[in-house]
Amino acid sequence: MNQSSWKLATLIISLAVSVPVASAADPPCDKYPPAKQLRCTEIWKELNKEDGPVIAQFGLDQQKRRDEGKINAQQHLAENMIFIKQSTEKRIERLKERMAKE
Repeated sequence: MNQSSWKLATLIISLAVSVPVASAADPPCDKYPPAKQLRCTEIWKELNKEDGPVIAQFGLDQQKRRDEGKINAQQHLAENMIFIKQSTEKRIERLKERMAKE
């Protein structure tokens, strides 16, 4: 397996692992009443699945830019943190909207 294949495999694995870890680290449904928490969790999982392709594409595009020397490790990490924060905030906002309709 060449270096690019290893990087791609590592990226895919890290994305697959990070979604459950991220959702477990700070569950956004804890602030809802117990009767609504199950539905909230279902919606949150749906939102994560909906955004999965966008998140994966961001990671692939970013890795390509890094391989091409367009960004360094520090920029890569900084961009990741910004992207994660923004995408999570957007999902939380969509969660609030969907929960308001319930």
